[in-house]
Amino acid sequence: MMTQYGMKKYMRGALLLTLAALLVKVLSAVYRVPFQNLVGDEGFYVYQQVYPFISFFVVWTSGGFAVAISKVLADTADANTRRAISKIIFSYLMVLSILFFSLLFFGASTFAQWMGDEKLGPLLQTGAFVALCMPTLALLKGSFQAKGIMEPVAYAQVFEQFIRVLVILGGTVLVMQTSQSIYAAGNMAVLGAVVGEIAGIVLLLVYMRKQFKRAHQTIKINAWPIIKDVTLFSLSVSLSSLMLLGFQLVDSFTVYSTLLERGMPPEQAMAQKGIYDRGQPLVQLGVVIASSLSLAIVPLIAQKVKTAGRGAIPFVQLTYRTALLFGTAAALGLVITMPYVNELLFKTTDLSTILMIVVIQIIPFSLILTFTAILQGYGKLKIPALIVMLGFIVKWLSNIWLLPTIGISGAAWASDFGLFLSAIFLMLYIKRIVNIRLAPNAFYKTLAVASIAMVVAVEVSAVICGILLSAVDGRMQAAVMSVILISIGAATFITIIAKSRVLKEKEWFLIPFGRRMALYQLWLNKRR
Repeated sequence: MMTQYGMKKYMRGALLLTLAALLVKVLSAVYRVPFQNLVGDEGFYVYQQVYPFISFFVVWTSGGFAVAISKVLADTADANTRRAISKIIFSYLMVLSILFFSLLFFGASTFAQWMGDEKLGPLLQTGAFVALCMPTLALLKGSFQAKGIMEPVAYAQVFEQFIRVLVILGGTVLVMQTSQSIYAAGNMAVLGAVVGEIAGIVLLLVYMRKQFKRAHQTIKINAWPIIKDVTLFSLSVSLSSLMLLGFQLVDSFTVYSTLLERGMPPEQAMAQKGIYDRGQPLVQLGVVIASSLSLAIVPLIAQKVKTAGRGAIPFVQLTYRTALLFGTAAALGLVITMPYVNELLFKTTDLSTILMIVVIQIIPFSLILTFTAILQGYGKLKIPALIVMLGFIVKWLSNIWLLPTIGISGAAWASDFGLFLSAIFLMLYIKRIVNIRLAPNAFYKTLAVASIAMVVAVEVSAVICGILLSAVDGRMQAAVMSVILISIGAATFITIIAKSRVLKEKEWFLIPFGRRMALYQLWLNKRR
């Protein structure tokens, strides 16, 4: 049984790991803004075409296999058995990584042709080397987590991302000052992912020498059950993140090539796809709160399911309500401020209407992150996987149907359709499993009132600010307008939510960084 000191140390490490995961997500979204500013929309297109291929391995390793390995090893008490399991998993991952590397490296030219741009082949070949980092990185992270030693994993995740961003931005500056080639810049960005993974491995190996002792005996155990458990659990854990990457992969294969088929010149098609891809970092930032909820509250749900049966229900309801609240606020806030945010971050207001459609994804994706994590806490893995696969198929078929008829907006609507459908089916499945009402009617009414009030407040403020700032041009005006309008919108939404007390003060305290909201709500409701 874990001692009180051991539990405190474990919880401190788990919190650190959660914070590291959030920081990595924020960095992953933020670095793409200066990168786009350096290479332009065509250069951003180049990178975003190959990004899903590389990120697939990174997400599956860190968010999937590492967690699955930690679970398998943590359930095994004997050191010699753990060593035998580790050998099996490492051998299995080596085979997988070599297969993935070979497929991507030797099939790069074929994939590039399918995407409609043969110059992307060398970038895919560079990215293929990320696959070779999978076995070592996943096993090291999983081994540390299995022992409850979270700090090295947290530091490694942040270090990986920091090195990656450093190589991407530093290398891109160098390339653009010399060759001006957007494909060379894209290749440098892909190389950053490889270097980042290697940096993470090196750091974890340093920690490993200090922490682990070698077992002296190796025993024989059946490999197939271990391989099966690790594969299925790793996929279920990283399901929601892989879903969004799958959607981006569909766009990589269909958007640019379809725009060319519609008669658009290659340079214009590249630029349009690059502008469309501006929405991805915005979506990533918009779901940060939902990500923090799934990382922080789901372990509580799993614990309550095991020990208290229906005692998990309040946590399920809280997670759902918070994800819907802040997912809606983030999506609507970006929709009504998009022209200003677009110009502030990416220099122009091009395709702002399309980007408004894209950021609506924040609402269903926040719910998908939450629902899949809740169902994971209940031990339900297969049905959520099938639902996510259904959403992927809907996205793919909708792209094929809509892109030739309405152009690039079709890709944005296709993503919305696929994500909303998956979110609805996951919600119905949770209600079937738990048989509860996720939120009362009063909650939805308050959400609607807060959303409408936020839209009205921002639109009125935009008119007033537009008059007052008429002498200021370009990005400076966009910057001032963005800060003012986002602040007004957020203050309006949060104040109505707090005044209505749709979440109780004690519930806010359970949410990551919810303490300030609880104190504000207490202060606001005392002033009567």
